[in-house]
Amino acid sequence: MAVTALSPRTRTSAFIALTKPRIIELLLVSTVPTMVLAQRGLPSVWLMVATVVGGTMAAGGANALNMVVDRDIDAQMERTRNRPLVTGEIQPIEALVFAIGLEVVAFVWLWSLVNPLSALLAIAATLFYVFVYTIWLKRTSTQNIVIGGAAGAMPVLIGWSAVTNSVQWPAILLFGVVFFWTPPHFWALAIRYKDDYAAAGVPMFPVVHGQRRTATQMLVYSLVVWAVSLALWPVADTGWIYLGVAIVVGAMFSGGALQLVRETDPIRLEALAIRYFGFSITHLTLLFGAVAVDQLIGWGT
Repeated sequence: MAVTALSPRTRTSAFIALTKPRIIELLLVSTVPTMVLAQRGLPSVWLMVATVVGGTMAAGGANALNMVVDRDIDAQMERTRNRPLVTGEIQPIEALVFAIGLEVVAFVWLWSLVNPLSALLAIAATLFYVFVYTIWLKRTSTQNIVIGGAAGAMPVLIGWSAVTNSVQWPAILLFGVVFFWTPPHFWALAIRYKDDYAAAGVPMFPVVHGQRRTATQMLVYSLVVWAVSLALWPVADTGWIYLGVAIVVGAMFSGGALQLVRETDPIRLEALAIRYFGFSITHLTLLFGAVAVDQLIGWGT
């Protein structure tokens, strides 16, 4: 289909799709609760809006750049073959200009309306995601998503710095939660779509090492996530609400990974992996939601 034949609405939808809105939603789940913890209460509405809008633009630009670089891979994978750069709804040069424009606006926005540190952290996350993960690690290393997960954890630091103009230990621990959560979250999806990644020549962990070893690694990382989330309780002096939620959802997250380790049927394992992928999103949402609720209700330790 020629680009000129597309309606303005279709073109707009295609540009929005470039930003991967569902991934942005997941990233922002960690931003506002972190700001609440940093403030020890509710920050100003304007500061939250400014930070979320700036973070959305920065993440959207990074995702669009990822699609520009990965369009050859996306064309070979069933899961991604309908993305706008593969279908021709948007041309690569258009996507590149759009992505860079978003990054420039995001940087100026955060620098002017939040603070320079948040702007620098946002642009650092984009550079890491595009050059370290997308261009280098994704195509060369089974540890791609492990190291690349640092980019997805950066909204935590951005949210904290937006309030305090600094990066402190509670923020580092929350960064660690998202960082160590990312491999089991993403590997669950990669187990289901390992044939896609194999066809595209992407050395995702399940492709190279198999489903069973991947499940074992997921269990290890889930236990680390649980430990780091519990460490936040004394370090950030959070209350009983957060501690209770962290214990329960951490146990469920690790328990789900253990179930994958014990499953011997490959077909059943794929089904369990997709279920685990869905729960991993719930896990992160509940955990960070507890961070905010704990502070807003104010039940101390």
